Amino acid sequence: MTIPVTIPGPFRGKRIVIDACVLYPTVLREMVLGVAGQGLFVPLWSDRLLEEWARAVARLGPVQEAQVRGEIALLRAAWPHASVTPRQGDLARLYLPDENDVHVLAAAIAGSADLILTLNARDFPRHTLAEEGLARIDPDGLLTRLWLSDPAAVATVAETVLAEAERLDNAPHDLRKLLKKAGLPRLAKAITA
Repeated sequence: MTIPVTIPGPFRGKRIVIDACVLYPTVLREMVLGVAGQGLFVPLWSDRLLEEWARAVARLGPVQEAQVRGEIALLRAAWPHASVTPRQGDLARLYLPDENDVHVLAAAIAGSADLILTLNARDFPRHTLAEEGLARIDPDGLLTRLWLSDPAAVATVAETVLAEAERLDNAPHDLRKLLKKAGLPRLAKAITA
C-alpha cells in the first residue's frame, strides 16, 4: 500500500465513491486507486459495489473469481475506512433512471461523498445528483485534472501501472496505448505529450 502524502490539488480531501464499472477493468482501477494512494482523493465504496466487481470478474471463471476476491481483501485492508453502508431510508426515497444504480447514490450520501466516479453518465443525471449535493465525474476527466494539478504524482502511478502490465504480460507495452485501451484517452495524450 502506498502511504498517502499531502499534495495540494483540486480533489485533495474530496471523498469520491467509485462505481463498479471503474473498479473493473484492471488498468483503470489501478490508475484510480494509485492516485488515491498518492493522497489525491479519498476513495469510497460499498460492499455491493465490491460484489458487483467480483461478479463481473467471476464470469471469466473460478480462478479469476478467486483472484478478485483476494484483490478485494487487499483493498479492504489498504483502505479500512473506505466502505460505506447505504441507509435504507435513502435507498427507499431516491430515484435514478436505472433503479439498480440507486445504491451507488445512497452510498455516496451515506459516505458524505463529494463526487461519484463513474462511466455511466446517463444513469446519474447531474440535476438529481445536485439535489443531494453531489456531482459525477468520469475517470478520464478525474485523472486528467489530477495530472494538470500534480503531474509528477500521476506520472508515478502511470509508470507503476505500466511496469506491472509489462510484468504480468512478460512483454513491453506502450503507455499511451495502454491508457487509451483503459478508457483514458485524454490522460494518455496529456501524459505522453
